[in-house]
Amino acid sequence: MGEIRLVGTAHVSQASVDEVRSTIEEYQPDVVAIELDKARFAAIRNQGEKPTVNEILKGGNFSELLVQWSLAYIQRKIGMDAGVEPGAEMLAAIEEAEKNNIPIALADRDIRLTLSRFWGGMGIIEKLKLLFAVVGAVAGGGDEEEIDIEELTKNQDLVEASIEEFRKFSPKGAAALIGERDAYLTHSLLGLASKNEKVLGIVGAGHVKGIKEYMAKPETLPPFSSLVEQPKGFPWKLAFGVFFVALFAFLILLIGFSGVGLDVLLEAIFYWIIINGVLAAGFTLLAGGHPLSALAAFGVSWMTSLNPFLAAGWFAAITEAKVRKPQASDFQEILDAESFNEMRKVPIFRVVLVAALANVGSTIGTFAYFIFIFPILGIDPTVILADGFSNLISFIEGILPF
Repeated sequence: MGEIRLVGTAHVSQASVDEVRSTIEEYQPDVVAIELDKARFAAIRNQGEKPTVNEILKGGNFSELLVQWSLAYIQRKIGMDAGVEPGAEMLAAIEEAEKNNIPIALADRDIRLTLSRFWGGMGIIEKLKLLFAVVGAVAGGGDEEEIDIEELTKNQDLVEASIEEFRKFSPKGAAALIGERDAYLTHSLLGLASKNEKVLGIVGAGHVKGIKEYMAKPETLPPFSSLVEQPKGFPWKLAFGVFFVALFAFLILLIGFSGVGLDVLLEAIFYWIIINGVLAAGFTLLAGGHPLSALAAFGVSWMTSLNPFLAAGWFAAITEAKVRKPQASDFQEILDAESFNEMRKVPIFRVVLVAALANVGSTIGTFAYFIFIFPILGIDPTVILADGFSNLISFIEGILPF
């Protein structure tokens, strides 16, 4: 087994850039392992192919995309304050290795799998906490604290304290984003060390402690296969969708059998359409969507709320894409944006934001309907539901042959 040396970096630190260059020059490793996967390696060298609008719409992971873009924006904002582009130390490692004719190894897990496990592993409370934190950071809310990036790279205790705070904030998110990647990076480094005498690992400072612990006790490493599996959690979204469809159908059935009259039944259905549609359209407009996109959300929300496999946001996003006509260059504009308002003006960002918020509005509309429908109709739910259930049972008994 060859020797493994680690350089812990901050992704927006000039000191990290300098340390990476000097360590490669001094250590002269047989291979330089960097904390990148194929997609990020191509992106950092401006060689990656950007996804098309159709691919984004088919993927349907609008909330994940918004979080990813927002986190990238926050990192870039910190980098602008420090005068260093995010990932500059990785680019320096690539350039320095190529200058010295040293092979480069991509040691990190596929970013799409990491984000999928990150987002899919979190519960609804963790997701909401993360979304609020990201929105606050992007919008510039909260306490403005000076971040000393250079101090962060030098002080491992400060790094570990920050990671512990993140683990408290989002235990499952931290497991996918930090813990699992510690293990994946260790697997990569040990594999390289089995074939080379000197391996240099360029990793984020937050991974150094975890990697060292795994290298000290390789038997504690989780199996590699467990780190590259697609998450298979319980399909809560589908389950909730089926539940609310069944609840709505049962509610309408009971109102119909309660004897209150056809006009009340039609009014209950009418308000299902209005409440869902108005909130889906309102959130579409809140996202900065075109009026036609809001109209599309209004028109389909009542129906998509009754189908767990459809979402109002998809239809609103398709309409928005037709109107705004996103281009491949939009992805670079998102990366170059210096404020959230600039990001919102980029067509592809607007499409994804419309999709996400239209879905939020439709979901809120579904909850709101069940909370407010009886006060709106001006009827006593206990009487209506009891009478409806009793009459339904009598009807079923009347048609049964025994």
